[in-house]
Amino acid sequence: MGDQRAETLAARGFLKANFEDIDFESTDQALKVTRPAQEKPVDSGSRLIPLAKREAWGVEGRSLVDAMLGRQSRRKFSADALGFAQLSFLLFAAQGVRIRGEKSSFRNVPSGGARHPFETYLYIDRVETLDRGLYRYLPLEDALCLVSPYREGMAEELDAATDGQLMVAAAYFIWTAIPYRSEWRYSIAAAKLVALDAGHLCQNLYLACEAAGCGTCAIGDYKQSLIDRFLGVDGVEEFAVYMAPVGRAPRTTDDNR
Repeated sequence: MGDQRAETLAARGFLKANFEDIDFESTDQALKVTRPAQEKPVDSGSRLIPLAKREAWGVEGRSLVDAMLGRQSRRKFSADALGFAQLSFLLFAAQGVRIRGEKSSFRNVPSGGARHPFETYLYIDRVETLDRGLYRYLPLEDALCLVSPYREGMAEELDAATDGQLMVAAAYFIWTAIPYRSEWRYSIAAAKLVALDAGHLCQNLYLACEAAGCGTCAIGDYKQSLIDRFLGVDGVEEFAVYMAPVGRAPRTTDDNR
């Protein structure tokens, strides 16, 4: 019990501001190390799937106040498919780029130093016009690329990796972190900023789901090694940090909060 208490207290240090401990003259940014890319590269030959533009989203008319008041974690989803335009809107809300620069991008969510350390993966089960499988969102292109076509047992693998929280979702958002994007500038403070940034993007997804007639539920309880293996990431330079099932949800309060 004593060791666990000591570890708990040590872990709290991660939550504290430690910018005064950073030697900003020794960061990779200060040392002129090449700036990390804003987005993982796409394999040559991969087909990009452009997402629907704003005029097709169909979410006009619901106020931000209504979306905030309706926001809740929804764990029950209907068997209906998500529309392709709906998915396009949700992706843009969580990680979409509004202003693209050569060195950084400005998106719909804040990020410490505009580093945006996340990649967005999607397990697609029921989305109109998309085949089942694992995809990755490319925010700079506002497009999807296929990572892995559906294979037998794929849904069961994801359910096991999320401790039985697949929830029959139409689409499953899975965010990985590439910590070096933030470490390049913020060194030892990067981990705190990555955690803060994750909250920003998931809350935007919640509000966007309410506006689009969908539901979601943030998932922080998962098996790290299983989900990293599912995504095909190394678990060191890139690893899963947050996820959220999305689907059309019955408008009830049962099993929601």
